Amino acid sequence: MFIEVANTSLKRMKGLLGRSTLDDGHGLLITPCNAVHTHFMKFAIDLRFFNKSGELVRIYRNVTPGKWWLWGGFKAYCVLETRTGDTTFDSPTMLSQLKKEVFHV
Repeated sequence: MFIEVANTSLKRMKGLLGRSTLDDGHGLLITPCNAVHTHFMKFAIDLRFFNKSGELVRIYRNVTPGKWWLWGGFKAYCVLETRTGDTTFDSPTMLSQLKKEVFHV
């Protein structure tokens, strides 16, 4: 599992733009962030929105390029972007590890 953190204005603005893919087990955590777009993206992604406690609040699967606005909801604090079909971050064990390492819960 490798998570790149985009926690500055510039990193959040760039996101995954310009990349052609992500490897399995790799993700981009954009924080703070409660909505994203996929305009100008080159590949489909899965989105997992988390609240400030690291609890999963919304998932979008197979989000194709060209979507203008995907909202995580009122409680969303950050989003993990991964390659579509990568189930690395779906297991309860990985979500628990993510909570410990990223959210320090």
